[in-house]
Amino acid sequence: MSLLIVGTVAFDAIETPFGKTDKIVGGAASYIALAASYFTKSSQLVSVVGDDFPQEFLNTLKAQGVDLSGLQIKQGQKSFFWSGRYHNDLNSRDTLDTQLNVLADFDPVVPESCREVDFLMLGNLMPIIQQKVLDQLTKRPKLIVLDTMNFWMDTSMDQLLKTLQQVDVLTINDSEARQLSGEYSLVKAAQKILKMGPKVLVIKKGEHGALLFNKDEVFFAPALPLEDVYDPTGAGDSFAGGFIGYLAKTKDISFENMKRAIIFGSAMASFTVERFGTERLIGLAPKDVEERVQEFIDLVQFDISLV
Repeated sequence: MSLLIVGTVAFDAIETPFGKTDKIVGGAASYIALAASYFTKSSQLVSVVGDDFPQEFLNTLKAQGVDLSGLQIKQGQKSFFWSGRYHNDLNSRDTLDTQLNVLADFDPVVPESCREVDFLMLGNLMPIIQQKVLDQLTKRPKLIVLDTMNFWMDTSMDQLLKTLQQVDVLTINDSEARQLSGEYSLVKAAQKILKMGPKVLVIKKGEHGALLFNKDEVFFAPALPLEDVYDPTGAGDSFAGGFIGYLAKTKDISFENMKRAIIFGSAMASFTVERFGTERLIGLAPKDVEERVQEFIDLVQFDISLV
């Protein structure tokens, strides 16, 4: 099943209590594509970079089966850059620098070969760019998943609400769910957000796991307790990549299968935080993923008698 991924391919510079990097590869689409590639080898990427972006990483994506025909490389321009410092809890951070560069006037072009995909992952971008991608599709995908953030709620709420009416699954974190809904209770927040258009809502809670909602059911997946956590930057995007990658592999978009996809997404996120940037997502073996998923199963599996 074909998968189209839209998002940023960029540079990050990250500082956490456990270390600091210079400029390294980041961006939502980078994490999504790498995580999804462990489940499907039929994915296409739509994004933009400058001519300063390393060919080595693009070659890595190609080797993982990612089609880069939708990646624009702007000659004489610089790639998007973000720098941030995380607090001791790793859940809060300060943005130190943001340079839009090529992203400032990014006009996505979906190649003809990608306009009838089965699965679409709209990574965190300006809602107007997400909408432009939707407008270019000649057939509605089997599943559309969208990620967004509080910044777009502050600056582009009208467009975000319009785009939300066209998607199947929304993935956001707990603070974003509260902001979008105006409700503190995540259960009440989910009920309100599901009336905005999405049929399914994923609320990511970082080290506290993830919640999956539809109008009738709720499912909770824990986060794996890890000995070493270095960088949470790409965790949410890796989660999204594992989630939609697994759904594309299994070709099953039922709520029951989404429960399984949540676990696979959580597994990919747990790899990401063990190193800075995308490093940990490169070179995983199928056995590594299987063993990590089994750790999640072992974490929550128990026998109990109510008699």
